Amino acid sequence: MAGWMVKAADRCEPLMRLLQEELISGPLVNADETPVQVLDEPGRANTTNSYMWVFRGGTPGKEAVLYRYSPTRSGDVPQEILQGYRGYLQTDAFSAYDSLDGQVRLVGCFAHVRRNFVKVIDARGKGVKKTGSAEVALDYIRKLYAIEKAGRQQGLSPPELFDFRKEKAEGVLNEFKAWIDNRVGLTPPKGLLGKALNYALNHWPKLIRYVEDGHITPDNNAAENAIRPFVVGRKNWLFAGHPNGAHASATLFSLIETAKACGLEPYRYLRYLFEKLPGAQTVEDHEALLPQRTTPERLALAMPWV
Repeated sequence: MAGWMVKAADRCEPLMRLLQEELISGPLVNADETPVQVLDEPGRANTTNSYMWVFRGGTPGKEAVLYRYSPTRSGDVPQEILQGYRGYLQTDAFSAYDSLDGQVRLVGCFAHVRRNFVKVIDARGKGVKKTGSAEVALDYIRKLYAIEKAGRQQGLSPPELFDFRKEKAEGVLNEFKAWIDNRVGLTPPKGLLGKALNYALNHWPKLIRYVEDGHITPDNNAAENAIRPFVVGRKNWLFAGHPNGAHASATLFSLIETAKACGLEPYRYLRYLFEKLPGAQTVEDHEALLPQRTTPERLALAMPWV
């Protein structure tokens, strides 16, 4: 069965190239990566970590989700995937993405800022109630997310959300930054609170960049949610037996998660894809099979028995 999946993924390789084009066609790309163990990798011990990268971007509402297996966590991977891209790239603070600075506009993640302050509270232990610096920081972040929620509830378009943030969020961000500037000099830098403050301060220009475009959110949850199915699966199958299997996993995860992002039922889409794929000869034929180029109604008409 693993061999069948590898062969099926090989036939889908033309779609991966087209998905990559879809990925970089929009205003924003979210990216993340997670370790994966791969056996029988030439020149490497079986216990060495390799990585599965994920990129999500393209046309809003019809995003491409592209997985890419690599034995390394170097900046060469995002450089290759995002070649020619000139939009926003939202990630965590991993330094590999810094190699694209200047080519793209890097955006930070307030979810990571929040987690650092939550660690401060968790370290106190259960039952310890206190209103300190960590709580003040979380309150600022809570206000920022309340603004985002209000914008969603009003159904604001990206340009409208840009104006809404200018009016509502920029003042909160300025207050938060002034508070961090004041507090960081009074806090030991190696403690949990000091690390949380310095993380926010060091990445501040990237963290506030989300207000520049209504397509961007304050956090990188889009990428983290995209990679979660792989992380959950890894708890069951533990490792890939060979690099070929890891590459095949990346292809199949890409197709399934892109189908879901485009509002398609994954099983129905895969049935449709593998029914039509043998007849695809040209770039146009393969392009027509992308999840972005089909609809639930078309799948239902093509395969009413599924």
